[in-house]
Amino acid sequence: MNELAEPFAMSLPAFSKHLKVLERAGLIEKGRQAQFRPCRLTPEPLKEATDWLEKYRAAWEERFDRLEAYARMLMESGKKNGRH
Repeated sequence: MNELAEPFAMSLPAFSKHLKVLERAGLIEKGRQAQFRPCRLTPEPLKEATDWLEKYRAAWEERFDRLEAYARMLMESGKKNGRH
């Protein structure tokens, strides 16, 4: 764990807590080899989350585009009416 934590500006207990959160989320697996505790990334849960988010991305982009158009319309009508 010392080797993993070295590049980060945090205490070992804080780093250990971060690893536990990642492990509970299924993003890493911790092993045991004598006194070593190797960690292995398991990216499959991130792929699942990305796939789920991608399903909704197009709808979100469309909604943001409509919101932007509405905001521009409000700004333009405010300028025409002498409002800022």
